[in-house]
Amino acid sequence: MTATVDAPTSSGTPSIQPSRRWILFGVANLVIVLILALGSWFLLADPTTSPWSFYPLPFNAALFWAILFVVFIGFNCEFAGFDRLLQPVRGLAIMAATTVFSVAVTWLLANGLGSLYPDFTADREGGIGYFAGALFVLFGFGTWVMVVLNWKHWPWIALGMKQPLVGLCEIAFVAVPTLALYFVFGLPSVSLSATNPVMTVDAVLGWFYCIVVVVILTGQTLDNWPWRVFGGGGRTALAATVGNFALGTGLYFVAVPVVKALLGSAAVAELGTVVHQFPAQLGVCWAFWMILWANAFGNKPTGFGGGVNLVVRGVFTFALAVGTFLFYYRFAAEHILHEPAVADGLHGNALGFVDWAVLWTLFYVVGFQSLGLGKLKPESQ
Repeated sequence: MTATVDAPTSSGTPSIQPSRRWILFGVANLVIVLILALGSWFLLADPTTSPWSFYPLPFNAALFWAILFVVFIGFNCEFAGFDRLLQPVRGLAIMAATTVFSVAVTWLLANGLGSLYPDFTADREGGIGYFAGALFVLFGFGTWVMVVLNWKHWPWIALGMKQPLVGLCEIAFVAVPTLALYFVFGLPSVSLSATNPVMTVDAVLGWFYCIVVVVILTGQTLDNWPWRVFGGGGRTALAATVGNFALGTGLYFVAVPVVKALLGSAAVAELGTVVHQFPAQLGVCWAFWMILWANAFGNKPTGFGGGVNLVVRGVFTFALAVGTFLFYYRFAAEHILHEPAVADGLHGNALGFVDWAVLWTLFYVVGFQSLGLGKLKPESQ
């Protein structure tokens, strides 16, 4: 789709119609995010071009902690403190703080806690010790994001609290159920001592990431529908909590045959039980597009009546996710990102690079506020 233009202005430069400006603004953001993600990937993680051996771990572990830190400061605390800074200092400060936090936590878990509990040690084969610590983040993506997108900061806003106290209370109180989920479902699936975990690590990844997808889908893409119809406050919070877990679990059982169809029977047979984590791989592609679509494309459409806006957003972002999933596994992971094969015709792990693109979306579009694209930004955004 191309943007139409008005007649030239007094300076001789055609002006983009406001009705089409959001498209160029969104595409420009997408291009910049991909350039930043690819350039930094080649430097830090690419198995052939990076001078370091960070791929896949501890790179992915630090990446997961980095996204969670942005959730803390950006979602829960709404960038309190950072919002006093002018650009580009604000964006640079967010990036610097995120880098320090993610690297420090990754190192402390592997070399500090890992010296006491071998589950977390950096010496575990395949870097699984790094992953054991970072697996906690999976549950945090669901819980801490849900209290913002679905709960709307309840009950702290209702108690008259302001930022950053609202965010700090959320981080502290929600840590309890998050840790409970991690100790019941997460850690046993990768522990050296667990003999009968509730779920395998592949099932844990696939199942709970589907819950994360439903949190983002309902809270952001669908404007908190259907939970908002319960009247707000505690009723909406309860409905969202129960509903997200129920719908996420249902989505997992639907997603497994979907990803099997996308991967093909030969690859599915070669993957074996590992295929049960692939709903998470498709889910992260959907999460990327939902986050980018809301923050860079204005969560269009917004002008239709009833539920049409919501249906179009959901279907369109899912279609983009499927296309991204296939392009990544069938071409990009091998030929652009130089990632190793995981099955015949499949390369990489979308929870790595696609999450890296999510982080850069949060950095550039949200943290830097699309620095340099002000002339393209629609007034509605």
